Amino acid sequence: MSAIGVLLLAAVLYVQSEALNVHVVPHTHDDVGWLKTVDQYYYGANTIMQHAGVQYILDSVVKQLAKNENRTFIYVEMAFFMRWWREQTNNTKNLVKQLLDRGQLEFINGGWCMNDEATTDYNAIIDQMSLGLRFISNTFGSQYRPRVAWHIDPFGHSAEQASLFAMMGFDGFFFGRIDYDDKKHRLQSKRMEMVWRGSDSLGSSTDLFTGVLYNGYGFPGGFCFDQACADQPIMDDVNLFDYNVEERVDSFVKACKNQAQHYRTDNIMLTMGGDFGYENSIIDYKNIDKLMYYINKRHGSVNMFYSTPTRYLDTLHKSDLTWTLKTDDFFPYADCPWCFWTGYFTSRVGLKGYVRYLNGHLQTCRQLEAIHGMFPTMSPQRLAEAMGVAQHHDAVSGTEKQHVADDYAKRLHIGQVECEQLVQQSIGEMSRKSSSVAPLKLETCEYLNISVCPPTSGFLDSEFDVMVYNPLSRNDDHIVVRLPVSRKDIAVMDTGSNDVTCQVIPVSPSTKAVRRDRGKAPYELVFIAKAPPLGYNTYFVRHASREHHCVTSKIREHVNDEHVDVDNEYYKVTVDGKSGDVEKITNQMSGISVDVKQHFYWYASSNGANVNSSQASGAYIFRPNSSQVYNVNNNSNKTVISIVNGPVVQEVWQVFSSYVSQVIRLYTGTNHIEMEFTVGPIPLKNGKGKEIISRYDTNMVTNQEWFTDANGREMKSRVRNYRPTWQYNNTEPVSGNYYPVNSRIYMQDTSSNTQFTILTDRSQGGSSLKDGSLELMVHRRLITEDERGVGEPLLEFGQFGDGLIARGNHLLLVDKIENSGKLHRQLGERLLLPATILIHSGKESISEFSKNYNGMVSGLRRELPENVHLLTVQLLEKTSLLLRLEHMFAVKEDTNLSTSVTVNMKVLTIGSVI
Repeated sequence: MSAIGVLLLAAVLYVQSEALNVHVVPHTHDDVGWLKTVDQYYYGANTIMQHAGVQYILDSVVKQLAKNENRTFIYVEMAFFMRWWREQTNNTKNLVKQLLDRGQLEFINGGWCMNDEATTDYNAIIDQMSLGLRFISNTFGSQYRPRVAWHIDPFGHSAEQASLFAMMGFDGFFFGRIDYDDKKHRLQSKRMEMVWRGSDSLGSSTDLFTGVLYNGYGFPGGFCFDQACADQPIMDDVNLFDYNVEERVDSFVKACKNQAQHYRTDNIMLTMGGDFGYENSIIDYKNIDKLMYYINKRHGSVNMFYSTPTRYLDTLHKSDLTWTLKTDDFFPYADCPWCFWTGYFTSRVGLKGYVRYLNGHLQTCRQLEAIHGMFPTMSPQRLAEAMGVAQHHDAVSGTEKQHVADDYAKRLHIGQVECEQLVQQSIGEMSRKSSSVAPLKLETCEYLNISVCPPTSGFLDSEFDVMVYNPLSRNDDHIVVRLPVSRKDIAVMDTGSNDVTCQVIPVSPSTKAVRRDRGKAPYELVFIAKAPPLGYNTYFVRHASREHHCVTSKIREHVNDEHVDVDNEYYKVTVDGKSGDVEKITNQMSGISVDVKQHFYWYASSNGANVNSSQASGAYIFRPNSSQVYNVNNNSNKTVISIVNGPVVQEVWQVFSSYVSQVIRLYTGTNHIEMEFTVGPIPLKNGKGKEIISRYDTNMVTNQEWFTDANGREMKSRVRNYRPTWQYNNTEPVSGNYYPVNSRIYMQDTSSNTQFTILTDRSQGGSSLKDGSLELMVHRRLITEDERGVGEPLLEFGQFGDGLIARGNHLLLVDKIENSGKLHRQLGERLLLPATILIHSGKESISEFSKNYNGMVSGLRRELPENVHLLTVQLLEKTSLLLRLEHMFAVKEDTNLSTSVTVNMKVLTIGSVI
């Protein structure tokens, strides 16, 4: 019998005792966008950029699996697989189901994408995983739901990700990238596999078997058989001069035994695949078949067979070993001593902010669809799929090419517009008191952050109604409404025709500079609104006499050296009149006072000309030239400040330089401080890339420790120049101490019982490089690239051809430690689910409006307890509602609110669905 004739016998062997069992896992890693857009990757377009076509991979693999029942293949990204599935004939679909039944084809992970773990919010992770897993269950059946999580390419791994996977019912988690030094120690001590406890609060219920792959996720060295590789095939005809079976077999066996030395059982998992591999899979399978046959024939000590991560996991389970327990995370990730992948925590700040905003918008859209019902032409689905793609580890991470980032934003905007229409229609329909009344025509304003809203500022004689939707499961009595207007003589009234305290403020010069010709309103109207849970309230903006119109605030430029105080019931912020920077924050309720200097600085990005290494800063890697920071004030130490006073908000406007400004805001009745920064266009005239930080230096004693959130949920302790599981080599004192900050970062001084917390409106990198100090990287623009594959510098341009301008918010809390858990959790919930403002260009009186329309409607019969968060309300079918509730507080985070709570679902009515 010839060699080819016996290939079908090659993989009949399975796990054997007294042999090294080599589990061969054929796979492909298919980025849903990176160097090419998701569409280009699927179709195989834009080959000049990269040769890759996902549809051909699936076409080819299915045919090759059908030819040999021993062959296996795993697939991850449902965003691609669903497209391919919809194009197949019934015969191909039946074949795929047969392959699934036989276990040859196996879904692994099963999310819409393989999401990033550093810059994603847990809500968005759950959504994208649900999107893919629901497709698998609905199309093939729940028995094909993946049992193994597979994150082979994300750049560091989050404890919250592990916790979520455990709660989703996964049995194991495998990944490819960990810190080079961590991996070295794990290899030496045979700790490449472990049990990971992702949640301190949930304890052992989140224990998840976790394995680090030996080769990252590629083929073993020298054995890449894919068409994109140059390694030698198995040439087994003895009549040919290039016969190489013994040489190749011996080399492969040696590689397997080398790997086995670092693992605890006589089973190893061998990844045979790579980026967009198996497009012509006959090359891969034919050579693996041959290698498998000759190894099993000639080496009794090595047993090689086709497998999957699930089969490998089941085999390890039978070994009945006790594994080491890990409770921290795998951040930050470095692949060399000067190569910390901490730049992507901040890269593409605009896209990061957009993704975070649309996460809340998607939840609002789903809530209103559930409350009102489906519309035939409008659905949250397009935004859900765009958001699913955006969670990919080369999407929200900011590590894609510019044209791909543009494509992500385009997809998100298309989904946003459709969701906005659904929101407008739902509230418009909900508002009318009878079917004989036309539903209100409502508009939303996408660019309120730069004071652009045509319905409120288009005409000098305009009057309008404001409908404020609250997506929280509790009453919200403090929703800030801030709208551009064209005149000052206006008043705000509620549905009872009562005056609402309001303030008119001139639009700041920094806002005018950002919006340019996109809006011309000279003023902003500011007032505080209230709205019921999952419901809306209505306010009326009308022309008014001098006696009744809103308070008009004037801008007072500060010209002397005296300090400036702005305050409300909760806080007093003191600004140094000489420097123009914040110098003290006082909590007037608890009596806590902190000396603090907040200022903006920049690190000079390495261009690769450093003494130790040629590594440069790029989209992935943050590598400053040194630990020195430079003042954004350029040659001046003076920050120019102006003051705004009024009954609704007190503001300090700070201008640090031509490209950095900030507004400090204290709203009446608000127990936090808002710091709205505007950074950009970042100048590059000195030939250096710049990494801009906002730094808060205080007099607190913090003992090298600070805390960052894990994907917006639980908090993790960080200690400077320290790793919990190995001896840290401090080669990069700045970037090596940077961690992802999804939603909050804080430090504590136990001697004074003080906690200083900063909440962010998007993911950023952050650190505490000296005691009592916190810094967040708010923007970065580079002229180099870091040679990690993207092939272009992070040189983002704005709409007008100059550098991208970033505008965002930091919210500050300074309080006693025991008070801070409740404060940052509740404020974080409002950041995750912001209120939606809708405008009705009304001409009728308030009484006429009230005759025909409901001024206030709640979609929730009663409020949820204050420690319960309504995470998901989603209409799956006309009568099927997906409802997710979560406890908001970690164990011991708050004396009262961290305790267990019971929710009576019988009295929880959402719209017409119970």
